[in-house]
This record gives sequence, structure tokens and C-alpha cells, in this order.
Amino acid sequence: MPDGSQLGRNASAALVTLPNVITFMRLCAVPASCWLVVERQFDFAFYLFVAAGLSDAVDGWLARRMGGGNMVGAVLDPVADKALLVTMYVTLAAVNVLPDWLAILVVFRDLVIVGGILVLGILGHHVAIRPLLVSKLNTTLQIGLVAAALAVSGFGLQVPLLITALVWAVAVSTLVSGAAYVWMTATAP
Repeated sequence: MPDGSQLGRNASAALVTLPNVITFMRLCAVPASCWLVVERQFDFAFYLFVAAGLSDAVDGWLARRMGGGNMVGAVLDPVADKALLVTMYVTLAAVNVLPDWLAILVVFRDLVIVGGILVLGILGHHVAIRPLLVSKLNTTLQIGLVAAALAVSGFGLQVPLLITALVWAVAVSTLVSGAAYVWMTATAP
């Protein structure tokens, strides 16, 4: 039978996996990317954002390759992703690169979803949230808009029509995916 120190080492080893370290580094990129945007270093923020996106793909691949990951990674990964996206929307709106109303919409959608799940959990209703196709599209559009806005601001690109189209696509997909999650949880047995 293992002693307490051996159990502690095994639990620590389960926490410190390569995919979890990569995910934690992505979480650490959140304040750095925020600072870069506030300092109007959009080119470096673009590179950091792209690196964070690539790290998401790498840690997911590694987790699957190493046996499916663990509970820490399952919680930390979406937290890191949401923290980065929400922070970028709020910060880019604060420096007038993206519209304020869009940042509010993106943040409000996430708050409604998380708040709804928490309230239902407190009331004793377990809600299994599964990713919806419209939500995956929304996330892809949100990432694309942040990358495009950083690239335009950082490298002086002139593509206002692209940014406008992405702003409206993100707005519509955010509303539709938020409504779909509300509908799904409201009608769940």
C-alpha cells in the first residue's frame, strides 16, 4: 500500500503533464496579450495570439496521444481559451479597435451560459452541455476576428470590409449560439 507522500507525488505527476503545462502557458499569455494591446503593440499581440492558438492544437493533440488527458486539462483548457478570447475582446474594445457593443455581447453570452449552468446546478438539475455546431462556428469566427483585428492594427493592412463582415458575423453567431444554449438548457429534462 503506498504511503501518503507517494500518493502526493502520483497526484502531482498527474497534474504536471506536458499538455497541462502548455495549457498553463496559454493561460499566462492572457495578461501578456492584454498588455501588448494596451501598449498598442498589435504586431506582437498578433504573434502571441497565433502562438496561443497553435498551443491549443498542440496540447489537444498531445493529450489525445498520451491517453486522453486528465481532469485538470479538461477544466484548464476551456478556461484558458475563454480567458484569452474574452480578454482580447474587452481589451480591443477598450483601445477602440473593436466595437464596445460587440465585446459586451461576447462577454454577456458567456456569462449567461455559465450563470445558467450554475443556477441549474444549485437547483439540483444536472445539465450536460455539449458543443453545438453553431457554437463551434461562433468560436471560429471570434478567433478569426481577433486575429484579423490584430493583424490589421499591427501591420497596417487595409481591409475594412473584411473586419466589418467579421464583426457582424461574430455578432449574429454569438446571438444565435447563446440562444441555442439557453433553449437547450431550458428544454432539457
